[in-house]
Amino acid sequence: MAADAAAAAMSATSLCDDLEPATVRTRIRDVLAAGAARAGDRVVVGGWVRTGREQGKGSFAFLELSDGSCAATLQAIVDAAVHPLARLTATGTSVLVEGVIKEPPEGTKQNVELKVSRVLEVGEVDAAVYPLPKGKVKLTLEKLRDVVHLRSRTNTIGAVARIRHQLAYASHRFFDENGFLYVHTPIITTSDCEGAGEMFQVTTLFSQAEKTEKELRENPKPSDSEIEAAKVLVKEKGDVVAQLKAAKASKQEISTAVDELNRAKEIVSKLEERFKLKPGIPRKDDGSIAFENDFFKRQAFLTVSGQLQVETYACALSSVYTFGPTFRAENSHTSRHLAEFWMVEPEIAFANLQDDMNCAEKYVQYLCKWLLDHCQEDMEFMVKNYDKSAIERLELVSSTPFVRISYTKAVELLKNVTDKKFDNKVEWGIDLASEHERYLTEDIFKKPVIVYNYPKGIKAFYMRLNDDDKTVAAMDVLVPKVGELIGGSQREERLDVLKQRILDAGLPLEPYEWYLDLRRFGSVKHSGFGLGFERMILFATGMENIRDVIPFPRYPGRADL
Repeated sequence: MAADAAAAAMSATSLCDDLEPATVRTRIRDVLAAGAARAGDRVVVGGWVRTGREQGKGSFAFLELSDGSCAATLQAIVDAAVHPLARLTATGTSVLVEGVIKEPPEGTKQNVELKVSRVLEVGEVDAAVYPLPKGKVKLTLEKLRDVVHLRSRTNTIGAVARIRHQLAYASHRFFDENGFLYVHTPIITTSDCEGAGEMFQVTTLFSQAEKTEKELRENPKPSDSEIEAAKVLVKEKGDVVAQLKAAKASKQEISTAVDELNRAKEIVSKLEERFKLKPGIPRKDDGSIAFENDFFKRQAFLTVSGQLQVETYACALSSVYTFGPTFRAENSHTSRHLAEFWMVEPEIAFANLQDDMNCAEKYVQYLCKWLLDHCQEDMEFMVKNYDKSAIERLELVSSTPFVRISYTKAVELLKNVTDKKFDNKVEWGIDLASEHERYLTEDIFKKPVIVYNYPKGIKAFYMRLNDDDKTVAAMDVLVPKVGELIGGSQREERLDVLKQRILDAGLPLEPYEWYLDLRRFGSVKHSGFGLGFERMILFATGMENIRDVIPFPRYPGRADL
């Protein structure tokens, strides 16, 4: 009601009399939350028809309306005298209606309903071609990916969207409450954070090549004789200027002749420029691509992580984080991989690996508690339809201290497992597979686990080398359902060690000189981690495929919209 009053006040104070009045719309969530307390109130409600049916031999219709503000729908009753019912009942129809909130007859499942007195707006749907089925008929989640522009109208994707929003909001709240600053790191980068090389390249060379080829087709490059003739004309014009000056001609005559000479020189310059045009991607003498002709004058990529860049702010502002899209050109078709995904990456100065683990544990627990407190309805929908243990899992993680074990100890435990045969052999030095991670957290400990001190050979160059020269100060947070949820480390703050680690990874030093500067000038012990945001949603909801927890999934072969 406060929201209604505020909107009305804004409308009343508007000076834009030449515009259509603002819409004072009440969210369905607010109507349902107030329940019978708002009976008798007149409201304007907008939404999309989930189901509609005519009753009483066509004298009235029931419309189940959803506006996305909550999982539940509001039942609206429209008489035939108010609006032609056939235009309202098709699934997917959008309506803006005005009516009175009423208590329904006893024995019905609704706590309130809306008796419509006016239909203000209608967006009709041709039911014969509308791709989403009506009623209780459902499309599979896989089929819904083919209509990604409409799938947010379904119960499942709507619930996921609200849960995703709350997790994003909770992330910002957590870091703000703990003194972190939000830093926007670049999407376009010239550094490979992971050193894996699976990056999308950002280039204009292809479009430039297409433009050049089109230009050459429409206007072929000049011949040697054309250029020579243009140069002869320049000489002639130059001779004229010289003769006029020698004859002490008027300023006007000399100026006109100089203008003609300059135009002739400009023509030569353009002809020579066009003569140099070559079809295809520009290359150096050795055959490699000439990236100095590209937009950024060097190779550039879509980022796989904002970590390296956000470290620059951590080394000045102490506690920072970035939250944005990242990209991986990995040709993977699994249910756990996307080409575009979101990462939450905090970075903390004056912090060691223990501090890093403490922050990660506190953050994950905060997110779980937040969902329990603010997404009960949507989480109950997930329990009913997808994962009966989803709420129990959130309760477990939000209230249970995480187990912390070394990688060496984890391998030892897994090697001693006798009740399960792993697809991937367990031995020291391997990168733990999802089946290993889930066994640790679901079967051995039955709670979240943080594994730390991994072999240096399977971790990134920026992770701090331990004194044993075999492991790095890295840590992964493992949770039931998804395995690894967070990966982090203490960063290497020693200049000489970091240089060698970059070289050992087979990477050139030049692109990382700025990163090395952070160690040259006021180096500081610091740590950080990255949480895969979509993996957090998988963990929370119990959904099986990561393509269903991001609004517009990008994966090999698909980049719709």
